[in-house]
Parts: sequence; C-alpha cells; structure tokens
Amino acid sequence: MADLRPPDGGVAWDITVVSEPFTTGSEDLRTALDRLQDQARERDWDLVVGLTELPLHDGNGRHLLADTDPDRRTAVLSLPALGGLRVHARARRAVRSLVSTMAEPSGEDRHRVVLPRLRGRWRLLLGMVLANRPWLLVPGLKSALVAALATGAVATVNSTVWVLADSLSWWRLVIASVASVTLVVAWLVIDGELWDRPEGDSPQARERSRLYNASTVLTLVTGVVICYCALYVVNLAWALFVLDPDLMGSYVGATLGYGDLVVLAWFVASAATVGGGLGSGLESDEAIRAAAYSKREEDRRERLARDRQGK
Repeated sequence: MADLRPPDGGVAWDITVVSEPFTTGSEDLRTALDRLQDQARERDWDLVVGLTELPLHDGNGRHLLADTDPDRRTAVLSLPALGGLRVHARARRAVRSLVSTMAEPSGEDRHRVVLPRLRGRWRLLLGMVLANRPWLLVPGLKSALVAALATGAVATVNSTVWVLADSLSWWRLVIASVASVTLVVAWLVIDGELWDRPEGDSPQARERSRLYNASTVLTLVTGVVICYCALYVVNLAWALFVLDPDLMGSYVGATLGYGDLVVLAWFVASAATVGGGLGSGLESDEAIRAAAYSKREEDRRERLARDRQGK
C-alpha cells in the first residue's frame, strides 16, 4: 500500500474500501460516475475512485483506462485496461495519480485516459482474460479430466492405437490437438450457454458483446490447453512406465524407441480429450461460469435485484 500513502508531510489519508456489483449499465461513464458520487454523499467522502473489471468506453466507442470528474472529485478506473502484467502495482499507481488529480484541481471539467485503438484493444482483451483466471477452470473440468485420464490409460496399452500413432505425421498430430481443444471449447460454450448476444443494435452493444465473447473463448482455450498439457504429461509418464518399445515394435512391424512413446502420448492426449471430455458431459460449475463476463453479469444483476428487494 506504499503507493497509496500521502506525500511526506501531507495530511494522512483515511481510506475506505467498499465492494458492490456494477452491471453493464455502469459501463456508461455518466452512470458509473453518478453511482460513485452517490456513494460519496452517503458516506461523506472527500474523494472517491471506483475500480471495475468492466471495460469502459466513451460516447465515441473508444476504450478508456480511466475517467475523472475533478469538479465532483470522482473517478473510475477500468482494471482490465491496465493489461495483464503487474496489475496490482499498476492499479495502485493509477489510483494515486487519480487522487492527486482530483485533490489538486487544474480547472479542467473532465480528464479521460483513452487507450490506443488497436494496441489498447489487445491490452484490454488480455486484461479481461486474466481477470477471468483461466487456470481456475481446471477444478470445473475435473469430471471430464478424470474421464479423459481413464480413456487415455486404456488407449495407451491398445495395440491398434500404437499402429495409428506410428502412422500419423507431425502435421496430422498438430491438427488432432487443435481439433480436440476446439471441440471441447465449443462444447463448453454451447453447454454452458456462455455466448453473449448484444442487448441492442448500437455499436457500443455490439462491441461489448464482441469483447465479452472473445475474452470468454480465449479464457476457455487457455483452461482447456492447461488440462490438455496435464493429460499429456500423465499419459507420457504412464506409457514410459508400462510400455516396452521393442514389444510395441513387434506389433507395429517397425523398430521403435522411447521417442515414439512421446508421439503415442501426444496422439492419446488428443483422442482422450475428445472421447473422455465430451463423452462424460461437462459439469456446470461456477469456475466455468466465471470464464464468461456475460455470466458474471447475470450474477451481478441478480445480486443487485436482491439488494433492492432487501431495501
């Protein structure tokens, strides 16, 4: 928290942190700043900075890192727009900069930090993917992963699989890997109803859906690839433990070595990913829902509705 301390000799800051859900309506900067100003009035704050995992955009469709209203001493910062690396340190520095801007008014009515159109979009997308924490998909895919491991264990000791693996060229193995990951990702999107559709025909709504869907697909691809790599390592260890290349060669009719076990584990990982993953049925898990901004959006709306009913 050193980045958030006041300058030497300055008045000590009393920092209060409040967490509450924002919905896509809050992506409109006016709505977001109004809500933050309401919080400031209710709690008698001098300055307020809102941090959100939502992408922010202005009326022209440009993506923003931050928007500041010095007159009302209110600012909002989009965390995904910081990119995917050292987000916590960057966020602290950004908050300190926003606080300094509001504490020392420069006469400007509004101060916005706009992301570069192309490079900024990729940085925003990377930040959204990492905000989804794709590595947490693995627990959500545990039943499919267990089924794939069982399928791979049986396939590894099957002589017909040995012949198939020996007959495949490297480019066919690459295609098999890509196809297996693609099928599982497509099934996750379909089974979990993770595809977001724009709520209107406005360019902002379509752009938001494109960003949501792109981040969801990239998150799922990353999570499934992690599972695929884990499956490959386990299959390779199993093959090295139970198989003898000379015995395999007698069935295949060729001279095989331990390098061929690497190819076998590669082929088995692709086949087991499809057979075990899709055949077992992919469970509906919170980790999978969290991979999609649209699903987290539904959760936020439900929470807001419950809060309003409670009031």
